[in-house]
Amino acid sequence: MLKLDDHPSGRHFLQIPGPTNVPDRILRALDQPTIDHRGPEFARMTLSILDGLKKVFACNGPVVIYPASGTGAWEAALVNTLSPGDRVLMFETGHFATLWRKMADKLGLAVDFVPGDWRSGVDAAEVQARLSQDRDHAIKAILVVHNETSTGVTSRIPPIRQAIDSASHPALLMVDTISSLASIDYRHTEWGVDVTVAGSQKGLMLPPGLSSNAMSEKALVASKQARLPRSYWSWDEIIASNKQGYFPYTPATNLLYGLHEAIEMLLEEGLANVFARHNRHAEATRRAARAWGLELLCRNPAEYSSSLTAIMMPEGHDADAFRRQVLARYDMSLGMGLGRLNGRVFRIGHLGFFNDLTLCGTLCGVEMGLAASRVPHQRGGVDAALSYLSGLEPTSSAAVEHPGAPHAEERSLNAA
Repeated sequence: MLKLDDHPSGRHFLQIPGPTNVPDRILRALDQPTIDHRGPEFARMTLSILDGLKKVFACNGPVVIYPASGTGAWEAALVNTLSPGDRVLMFETGHFATLWRKMADKLGLAVDFVPGDWRSGVDAAEVQARLSQDRDHAIKAILVVHNETSTGVTSRIPPIRQAIDSASHPALLMVDTISSLASIDYRHTEWGVDVTVAGSQKGLMLPPGLSSNAMSEKALVASKQARLPRSYWSWDEIIASNKQGYFPYTPATNLLYGLHEAIEMLLEEGLANVFARHNRHAEATRRAARAWGLELLCRNPAEYSSSLTAIMMPEGHDADAFRRQVLARYDMSLGMGLGRLNGRVFRIGHLGFFNDLTLCGTLCGVEMGLAASRVPHQRGGVDAALSYLSGLEPTSSAAVEHPGAPHAEERSLNAA
């Protein structure tokens, strides 16, 4: 049995699709002394963070921050807008869509859960068909995972919004962007999203522990009539306190230091450039997988994720055994298959604080691991990625655009 060296040298390669690598700038920000969360210095920082998050979400309305994982923000989105027994429409795009569905069930909502193959995103035509049949408008919300972390499939939000509008349906649109925000082009207000859910540990480059909701005016109106129990998750108290730069509870001060620094880093690079970088690394990874002769889990190129790539193992080979080899030999963590995909896929995270050389090292570890694990493959995946990375140097996001997304150059997210 191969055993991980008790004293490996060099930095561990954390290539799961979240939590992601935390940059040194953010680590230094987290390491500052904790200040009075009722004092003026904290208030100034909070107001700056909230203003910056609006740019990251591309939203005009309020954004609230919780000391919680993304699961907490899921619950906040539901309890602030819905009432017991309300019908919601959800889609089985993967493990996390399934978990969100289980939460909705536990909260007493009636879930219409559209089955899926875990290899495809939400079908906008199916959305329109179901809403058109709902003439009494019993469906109160459509819940969509933008980027399914378990599968590497990205559902396209603008066609879903168009489907809702074409059906003339008043349902709220809620979108989970936990593994897409600050990695894949996303526009809360322009795309007509009512509640966006986000977490800190992926594209925002922070440790786990913060999550967010961005909401539309329509969602705020719905919150006035919603009757699901809520206290800690209630938007109204947070929004009221945030106006002065404070929170109605003791906030995660040092994580907020890190969030402030993360926003600065994203806006310094420019969000259009951040998206282009993620698109480019995703394409290089896909080219490596194809050169190895391995199959991508995502079926539709228009739904390829720029945050991660899920790769299927050949029949008869265990993805987890392969991942253990890679960890033991090269001190690199790859994402496991979740739920029904357990043992069948491995996932390469290429989001957050990431560059060409980090990707090249990651793909080298994968290719060496395939050989060490005797997984049938062709050599040359790393070479294919290198050829792509060295031959393409985009100067704008238009050079390598995320499939199916509007052009990132159409807006300037750095404007105040």
